[in-house]
Amino acid sequence: MRIMFTCLLLVLPFVTGLSKPANLQPNRIEKRLNETNYEKFRRQHVDAKMSVKKCDTEMKKKKIYADRNKCKDVNTFILSDYKQVKAICNGQGRYDQTNGTTKSVAKFRIVRCDLKNNAARKPKCQYKGTLLTNRIVVVKCEGKLPVHYCGDEMTFESNNATIGKIPMRSTSVPTNIHF
Repeated sequence: MRIMFTCLLLVLPFVTGLSKPANLQPNRIEKRLNETNYEKFRRQHVDAKMSVKKCDTEMKKKKIYADRNKCKDVNTFILSDYKQVKAICNGQGRYDQTNGTTKSVAKFRIVRCDLKNNAARKPKCQYKGTLLTNRIVVVKCEGKLPVHYCGDEMTFESNNATIGKIPMRSTSVPTNIHF
């Protein structure tokens, strides 16, 4: 009886796959779990070579999904060098104490990828890309690094004076724009 129990203990790891060398090394998905908040922000939002036509490809390649394999409704890519984006948390952003966000001083070209087929699940995510030039808003800077993209803000300017601002995901209607 003891011999059978000992044999069972020796065979059990092989049957469950625990002894495979691949299981001893972290795979690509597990490494994503170990990425820092800044690395995740950079992977999901900073890509100088992004274009409106590459939304489907890049979202899939970078494994950007919502919870439970649902397609993410919206993702924004900043078309810039990561050093310029980091500068938002290093003197090139304005901190707003009322909501805890930091807004970039400079405008950035961005590609916003909007899900075309609502409630889709991977791998059937299809996106429509839109090219914009807006100020970037980050929720949090950790160690002078941006870690969470909050949104972007479109501004209307006339004679270098801002006359109206509209957050891109806002449902409010601006009241200070006159035609």
